[in-house]
Amino acid sequence: MNTLAYIIYLLITYLITVRVGFIFYRNGRVFILDVLQQNVPLTDAINRILLVGYYLVNLGYAALMISTWSTIVNWTALLLSITVMTGKILLTLAVMHYCNMIVIYFISKRSQSILHP
Repeated sequence: MNTLAYIIYLLITYLITVRVGFIFYRNGRVFILDVLQQNVPLTDAINRILLVGYYLVNLGYAALMISTWSTIVNWTALLLSITVMTGKILLTLAVMHYCNMIVIYFISKRSQSILHP
């Protein structure tokens, strides 16, 4: 049953990570453009690098989480394991998002204070 749990978990994690990553990529461009004073080539390069890093961290974390699972013996344990591990991934995504937003906020405040003393 562990193999079934791994497949379901990795599929759910993959879909969530890719969907959320695309939303961050599309909407985050506006914030990065503002921080970089409308430098489009640099913004696009940084945004792609952030997307790749985001995918690598989240999918790597998801793969590592599988090693913490105990043996699943029934359907209830299967559902519980998938739910707990998916919740951990979602919390990780939320923490990463808010940390990135805080960094972008402080960078924009810093660049505004440099440009407007």
